Amino acid sequence: MSAGRTLRRGYTTGMCAAAAAKAATLLLFTGSAGEAVEVTTPRGVKLVLPLCGVERGEGWARACVVKDAGDDPDVTHGLPICAEARPASEGINLVGGPGIGVVTKPGLPVPVGEPAINPVPREVIRREVGAVLPPGRGVRIAFSVPGGEEVARRTFNPRLGIVGGISILGTTGIVEPMSEEAWKESLVCQVKVAVALGHRALVLVPGRTGERIAVERYGFPPAAVVQTSNFVGHLLRACAEEGVEEVLLFGYHGKLVKLAAGIFHTHSRVADARLETLAALAAARGAGPGVVAEILDCATAEGALEVLEREALLEVLDHAAARAAARARSFVEERLVVGVVLVDRAGNVLGRDPGATAIAGRLGVRLPEPVRPALDPGLYVVGAGPGSPDYLVPAARRVIAGARVLVGRAETLARLAPPRCETLELRPP
Repeated sequence: MSAGRTLRRGYTTGMCAAAAAKAATLLLFTGSAGEAVEVTTPRGVKLVLPLCGVERGEGWARACVVKDAGDDPDVTHGLPICAEARPASEGINLVGGPGIGVVTKPGLPVPVGEPAINPVPREVIRREVGAVLPPGRGVRIAFSVPGGEEVARRTFNPRLGIVGGISILGTTGIVEPMSEEAWKESLVCQVKVAVALGHRALVLVPGRTGERIAVERYGFPPAAVVQTSNFVGHLLRACAEEGVEEVLLFGYHGKLVKLAAGIFHTHSRVADARLETLAALAAARGAGPGVVAEILDCATAEGALEVLEREALLEVLDHAAARAAARARSFVEERLVVGVVLVDRAGNVLGRDPGATAIAGRLGVRLPEPVRPALDPGLYVVGAGPGSPDYLVPAARRVIAGARVLVGRAETLARLAPPRCETLELRPP
């Protein structure tokens, strides 16, 4: 790549699918789709995408758009994204065909059994098709991607439980190409601007969604919030070098839990130990071999979260946050005070370390307590064995951790009672 060259933008598979679906609908109901079709991205940018493979038969019409990723290295570049439209009794029905992946495991934004067309592209497709669908008519759109199944093997889909093809993705509609070094430098510029504005405590978030949640939901100062993308370690070092004193790492648990394993470039092609980390921490909190194996077998961190919640082991997220914070401080040789907050996709706090609470407070934000499901009310009889935590079975450990009052021998209570739990000593008559 020559110096100074402007990198060419592309468009997402979601916009290709929307354009193909709109063209096929036009062709089905009007008999003409033209050579290109105009669609609007989720951010209001208008695109005119050229069509190919345009066909019409008795009761059906088909159109394709070739995916153009611009100068971004994308394995889906050059694939035809096709849509076939047929009349339906009502509504806009979207289905998958050859080359479109199908979701087979829970924890993804798309339900099990559905084609892997993410929520934002679905909305765009429905909007664009609805704009040309005649009043009172319905349409069934079947998507396909010739060559999609083969290309999908080079993506993360198989590990996520998406089988048979690629996913239709894209939250902005535009592919912004950039070399990794240039990208990292642009991210560091955010740190420099924040420091120039007088901020010595920054909130580092993985991306736009984390930034929106941090600012709009929790009220962190917008100028103190910096995106890291996958380059968490690079941004931590930049903060230390630019005179930042405190950093709050705030974001989706499936991304930041990697830090607890010492992974500071969080792209999955570099390293991914999310499930292994959660499984190890769960085991340390008393999870049995079956639960550990179930966590390791999950397709996503969301799936692992469901297991932890079911097993009353959500405190594992606090330990993950504390471990991630300690790893981050070590990564920058203790030059920063670091706290970590793990949230779910909706922005609810799942786990945090004590340092995170303090840093957030100094930024004017009071973090809520993570929600922890309580034990069902009742009296529990727990066998404590010889009275050492090392010999507790997982079920007994969870009951003791969730108890409001513990009754037992003094030496057993001293070893097992969690903080802030009332104790009653059981004395021999």
